[in-house]
Amino acid sequence: MTSADLLTDAFGRIRETVHEAVEGLTASQLAARLDDDANSIAWLCWHLTRVQDDHVAGAFGVPQVWIEAGKRFELPFAPSDIGYGHSSRQVSQVTVSSGDVLSWYQDLVHEQTVQLVAGVTDADLWRVVDGAWDPPVTLGVRLVSVISDCLQHAGQAAFIRGILLRKG
Repeated sequence: MTSADLLTDAFGRIRETVHEAVEGLTASQLAARLDDDANSIAWLCWHLTRVQDDHVAGAFGVPQVWIEAGKRFELPFAPSDIGYGHSSRQVSQVTVSSGDVLSWYQDLVHEQTVQLVAGVTDADLWRVVDGAWDPPVTLGVRLVSVISDCLQHAGQAAFIRGILLRKG
């Protein structure tokens, strides 16, 4: 297995978990929050996909998918907003008509991500992609960070789905 194969597999798991978390849920289920300050499935899946889109595109120096795809969401946020630090009110503003919208955006981001990581070699993983940190962030560190963050949020969305479906 190559580095590119490993990365492709990991990003595929994110996509799969997002699809499973949102499949068949209603708009109200996607927007449901377990308490007044909790994140919704819609917000979690939107946010994790925004992070993947923003960070991977930035690491490879390509435009984000969100530039065009974001128009479909009609959210009241700046195009650069990825959800980091959102208030409870902002979380509540992330609503979608169905899980298909979230899956669609994740699919677009996944497709671009896989195209970008398909050619990654072990040597590429050492390339510095963000010199603003000490130590500077390498491509390998950035990609592992994105995978970790996205899988955690996807798992949270799957957990909330389970609770909502048990409540019936």
